[in-house]
Amino acid sequence: MGLSDAYLKKLAERSKTSRVYVNYQLEGLEIARLLGDEAHKSLYIKLAKERNASELRRLAGEVAELSNIDNKGAYFMSLLTRRGSPSPTPASDGRRGNSQTNGKYYPSRRS
Repeated sequence: MGLSDAYLKKLAERSKTSRVYVNYQLEGLEIARLLGDEAHKSLYIKLAKERNASELRRLAGEVAELSNIDNKGAYFMSLLTRRGSPSPTPASDGRRGNSQTNGKYYPSRRS
């Protein structure tokens, strides 16, 4: 049973469109667009997930307004490291959940 050419063509077209499922993905894509650096959009999505997305977006907006910068993405990253990166998102305390504990944090017991 082979797949029809029309179906394969439709799948190829659908793969070109971006789908956003959570807010940090949208924030990361917006940061990439502001900086004109869509090639590294996954980096900005990761940053928006792990850090305060509104602070990242504010910094990206400041960089985007500068007209004398050739590589705004690199300049943005250098500012992040120089200024110290924005804090983790307010909802996150930096701990990652464990699938066996349903996302709850249990400190390790010392013997």
